[in-house]
Amino acid sequence: MFERWSLKFPITLGVVLIVLLVLLTIGWIMLTISSALGGWQHPAMFWTMLALGTSFLVTVLVGVVMYLTLTVRTINLNQRQTNFIDAVTHELKSPIASLKLYLQTLTRQTVSDEERSAFHQYMMEDVQRLDQLINHLLAAARLERYEQVSRTEVVDLNELLGTLAEDVAEQYHVAPGTVRLELQPCSIQAVSDEAVILFRNIIDNAVKYAGDPPQVAIRLYRDTRNRVVIQVEDNGRGIPAALRRHVFGRFVRVGDELVRDRPGTGLGLYLVRTIAQRWRATVRIRDPMGWRQGTMFEVVLPATMVVESRTQSAVQHSDASR
Repeated sequence: MFERWSLKFPITLGVVLIVLLVLLTIGWIMLTISSALGGWQHPAMFWTMLALGTSFLVTVLVGVVMYLTLTVRTINLNQRQTNFIDAVTHELKSPIASLKLYLQTLTRQTVSDEERSAFHQYMMEDVQRLDQLINHLLAAARLERYEQVSRTEVVDLNELLGTLAEDVAEQYHVAPGTVRLELQPCSIQAVSDEAVILFRNIIDNAVKYAGDPPQVAIRLYRDTRNRVVIQVEDNGRGIPAALRRHVFGRFVRVGDELVRDRPGTGLGLYLVRTIAQRWRATVRIRDPMGWRQGTMFEVVLPATMVVESRTQSAVQHSDASR
């Protein structure tokens, strides 16, 4: 919340603290002079001044605490922005350098058809990496302004999760059976673009940080309260419990930005959390169920988003009549 405040709040807080300090100083001088002259003639006035001084002092202490909080959050934000700049610089420089190398090779040298085809594939992957980076930046800016670019529609989660799993597996060149799907039929009412961003980032994160050999499981089911539960589990190194809430912040990534072995900007999980909040859904990180180590992202969608198909409604009506 502090990150979104303008400069008016800290400036106003500083002015108020200065005024209170001046009033406290004046009151302290008046009390000292009065005591030197023989005390207050009216005890009620003395106790009134003491009460006002105590209130001002408490207010100053609260203001100092708020200023310290603002300072700490500002330092953390500056650190995350520095990490973001380092990440974006790396994410831009690497594919651009790769594209430049392949284009120079194709221009200056004679290559075989197989090499030309491979170069085109590598260049397409670099372009997709740049496109994903730009889409993340645009999505983050749009969500910050609470913009909704399209209307809600019926989204088939089975089809969406399956398609995203195939795309991410192809992107990271993992075997087809790496991502295991355990999906129950389910459709929701949501903005399609937001659903793609939310679930693609979670699946991308799982495949990218999976172990060796990589293993990822995606589960979709309805709980007893008719809520939709999506679990994406991997067998990677995992996220320490102390950092699980922080990784959803803007520009936050675990470790040093200059020595990481995985691409990213620190915006993916921030987009996940922001969209989940807009949907009134919950997202959390848990320990995996299928492997000894790793991470499981769990998204719980409210029952109000569920769209019942005619077949499901008929089955439920038949079960209820029995």
